[in-house]
Amino acid sequence: MKRTLSINLAGYVYHIDDDAYAKFNQYLAQLEKNLKSENDRQDILADIEARISELLNERLGTKRQVVTIEDINFIIAIMGEPDIITGDGSKSESHEAFGKYRYRRMYRDPGNRILGGVCSGLAAYWNLDPLIIRTVFVVFFILGGSGLIIYLILWIIIPEAQTTAQKLEMRGEAVTVGSIKDFIKKEFENMKHNFSKK
Repeated sequence: MKRTLSINLAGYVYHIDDDAYAKFNQYLAQLEKNLKSENDRQDILADIEARISELLNERLGTKRQVVTIEDINFIIAIMGEPDIITGDGSKSESHEAFGKYRYRRMYRDPGNRILGGVCSGLAAYWNLDPLIIRTVFVVFFILGGSGLIIYLILWIIIPEAQTTAQKLEMRGEAVTVGSIKDFIKKEFENMKHNFSKK
């Protein structure tokens, strides 16, 4: 019989085995240690925890209630070791480790939107310039109004990319510890740059 603990991760409560908790706690402590020099470390850690929570929810499903050491090992294999952040680790990020978790997903892009982010989301998904997609919608609108109807339907059915993981998936990038850190740093720099322009 194993002892279980309850943890709160990104707003979800999980029951976790004692040995799984020890490994997971060590993993998070190492992440926090490697991020101590980052100004936006709290945002990075929050996004990493949110992604881990998503993966745990997928892995546990509705049939299981307790997180095991196998689940934690699986999460670490997907997210990568904490030393990826500092770049001093000997392990490189292997694309094979991400398996089915490295794929493009269609989302509306709130960062580059004009109206609902549909065109910029489609452009990110297909790796095109958003201007091309916007032009296609305008042409369809002028030729009969179908561009507006299609746009509104897509606005309703395509979810908005809200988390860092979703924004990375929208571009087809692997969602790992390193990619989350790089994405948040890049967004922070862009925000700082745009703020200094005003």
